[in-house]
Amino acid sequence: MPELATLGWDDGWSASFDESNDEAFRPGRIAVQHRGAYDVVTEGGEVRARIAPRLRRTSATTELPVVGDWVALDRYDVIHSVLPRRTAFVRRAAGDSSERGAREQVVAANVDIVLVAAALGQDLDSLLLERYVTLALQSGAQPVLLLMKSDLEEDPDSAAAELEGIGGAIPIHFVSSRTGVGVDRINTLIGPGVTGALVGPSGVGKSTLVNLLAGDDLLATGDVRPDGSGRHTTTRRQLVLLPGGGLLIDNPGMREVHLWVADEGLEAAFEDIAELTAHCRFNDCRHETEPGCAVRAALDDGTLARDRWERYRALEAELDQLRERLETHSRREG
Repeated sequence: MPELATLGWDDGWSASFDESNDEAFRPGRIAVQHRGAYDVVTEGGEVRARIAPRLRRTSATTELPVVGDWVALDRYDVIHSVLPRRTAFVRRAAGDSSERGAREQVVAANVDIVLVAAALGQDLDSLLLERYVTLALQSGAQPVLLLMKSDLEEDPDSAAAELEGIGGAIPIHFVSSRTGVGVDRINTLIGPGVTGALVGPSGVGKSTLVNLLAGDDLLATGDVRPDGSGRHTTTRRQLVLLPGGGLLIDNPGMREVHLWVADEGLEAAFEDIAELTAHCRFNDCRHETEPGCAVRAALDDGTLARDRWERYRALEAELDQLRERLETHSRREG
């Protein structure tokens, strides 16, 4: 039977639980979310649980349990409350329409480290990776970039050099599930009681890596195509307990990765640009033709790479559009 500490439980969680829950309840952590039910890991083992009708009735969709949440269960394995989250990896829900307004989706909760996976030997989409990193920073977790399938790349250092500066120079690690390169480093990052979340496009080898870290074939994996890309296999999020005492949430590849309200995350991911804008002559500088623009000066002298500036502007425009949609929907609802 797992001890609560191995699931990430500590004095802070204990105090939060005692403040708001009946003595008859016990804590557990959401491991898998099914349609209408949850697999919850408790000190007594894993149970299949459902949400109390009152909790569903009084909670917003984003307040309902997700993988990584700590919850309070009664003796019938009914979830009565969700403990306040320390971190939450949130994106804009896929398939939003302008008529319904934008909706947020909580992907995973109470994550300490977000491992953003990309595969070498394939085209690396810097803007997509920057989205993941921005969402990770906004959540309050520490992002780390994993360059998977490093054994398929003749010059991995050159590929990594192209990504330097992403997310404000976050750590980058080479990983090969075939040769084992980088696996020990990941185990060090996700130490006892630490929760990591593995995110990234489909087919980059996330499930294979989880199986390697877990020391067991817990997750289904697909065949590798001749070009080195994999086939999408993960269909649900799952919290996995690692032999070293850490925990890892495996996530399906996301077809759409759009920002939710993430101004702080964007500023943290582009800290160099935020610093430049603070030195513009005018507070409302649009960084186009205004005199005394620190951003334009940095672009002209090469201090700021133009492609990095363009990625920042693209994400900034996306957040502006999101705010407009939220405001428009709020006016309609009001």
